[in-house]
Amino acid sequence: MDQTPPGKPRATAGVRLWFAPSRIRSEGDTPDYRFSLANERTFLAWLRTALALVGGGVAAAQFLPDLHPSVRTTVAVLLLVGGGLCAARAVNHWVRCERAMRRGDDLPVTRFPTVLALGVAVVSLALVAVVAFGWAD
Repeated sequence: MDQTPPGKPRATAGVRLWFAPSRIRSEGDTPDYRFSLANERTFLAWLRTALALVGGGVAAAQFLPDLHPSVRTTVAVLLLVGGGLCAARAVNHWVRCERAMRRGDDLPVTRFPTVLALGVAVVSLALVAVVAFGWAD
């Protein structure tokens, strides 16, 4: 039995739209193209952020030989996972915003930017501590 409240799409319906965005056209009215383009620019900004995190993870893994291997691996993995989550979230947020605009709903609110900023701050502070206290090899 489907427990989804009326008018609220199932999560799987949103994920399916990641792979078939043309289906969004069947919902609601076409918004002003400027809003759709702004939504796309935001999506691309999130992808750039994801690529920067992935690049930072690769750089940490390859170019920080003085760090203890476990610290280097931890930093690299955190950055790589953050990049992957950021990319996935970019697609999800793009779909949710596009659907909301077509339906005339309020744009969805997300805590992801706060979580991402705090995650980057924690990794930065951890690296500052490693450098400041000489915990490198």
